[in-house]
Amino acid sequence: MNSTPPRHLLKDLSLSAIAAGFVTVLVGFASSAVIVFQAAQSLGASPAEISSWMWALGLGMGLTCIGLSLRYRMPVVTAWSTPGAAMLISSAAGLPLSDAIGAFLLSALLIAVCGFSGFFERMISRIPVSLASGMLAGVLLRFGIDAFAAMKTQLGMVLTMFAVYLLARRLLPRYAVILTLLVGIVFAAALGLLHVDGLSLQLAKPIFTAPTFSFAAIVGIALPLFIVTMASQNVPGVAVIRASGYAIPISPVVGWTGVANLLLAPFGAFALNLAAITAAICMGREAHEDASRRYVAAMAAGVFYLIVGLFGATVAALFAAFPKELILAIAGIALLGTIGNSLAAALREEADREPALVTFLVTASGLSLGGIGSAFWGLVAGVVTLLVLRRR
Repeated sequence: MNSTPPRHLLKDLSLSAIAAGFVTVLVGFASSAVIVFQAAQSLGASPAEISSWMWALGLGMGLTCIGLSLRYRMPVVTAWSTPGAAMLISSAAGLPLSDAIGAFLLSALLIAVCGFSGFFERMISRIPVSLASGMLAGVLLRFGIDAFAAMKTQLGMVLTMFAVYLLARRLLPRYAVILTLLVGIVFAAALGLLHVDGLSLQLAKPIFTAPTFSFAAIVGIALPLFIVTMASQNVPGVAVIRASGYAIPISPVVGWTGVANLLLAPFGAFALNLAAITAAICMGREAHEDASRRYVAAMAAGVFYLIVGLFGATVAALFAAFPKELILAIAGIALLGTIGNSLAAALREEADREPALVTFLVTASGLSLGGIGSAFWGLVAGVVTLLVLRRR
């Protein structure tokens, strides 16, 4: 598909898409930034080097979101590999940072080759839409439940946000999420739940770490990081794209995330991949009623990611200032439509209903085996169920 001329971009620009982009970054960053910090600390990174990690990750996610979404005029949302960061905390301790950087480079190279060669897309294209939709619904179910579970501790704030969302969906559907978010922020500020004391803007500075290579880092970091990123991140990411009805060319998209990762790895970008949960926010009706104009939401997310990268740890402190209940509520509310659509698509075909249900249940269970998350095992369980039942 041809890239989008600037005049088309201005025409497609909307406040609801920008809001969806902000919520995407807010949810993605607030839910997992602490894991990235811990991963960097486990490798002995200094505060300046941790800031460089955030700079590299923000730059990588920002440029790939903007560039790829503009190129294909479809929402392409990238993210850092949260399971990859968690893996670093447990498996990289004791290795020098330079060895880890070398492992990041190797993992990125494998991702790029796996993408551009077409191998990954050929493998993933065999998964039926019903199973992909069941997996997506299972991944997102926790966010929908958590939105209402947050009422246990902040009943007034979350209930008010939900009431505003319902009214806005009836009267101003395009702006429902942003109005809900604004009301939540005002409510939190009125209750004194926003902790913004001592915040100051400081630009992050990139720090180059020359890579070194060791057998221990290749076996202990590079290969597991590659496998976890592809299985737990890129597979669900593609499933979200397919379940949302977008025909994004997977091979070059995955390949370019690998290239961006490769260029920024010496500065701390450990793994970049297709987003799943946050991508669903940009691909849902809340971003825009017109599916062909939702790519602007992904581009807006890219701009916010660039800001996150430029200001590094300062932005981390800003997102940390939001109360946990507000984050849970806005994430769940923003994903309500996507959860409903995914369940409907998963159960639409009677022949695939049981395999899709198995995929949904295994994914929603949170099962984790071998360091690989439940989304992957949900797909495996669904495919096995499908093969057995079809053979019968």
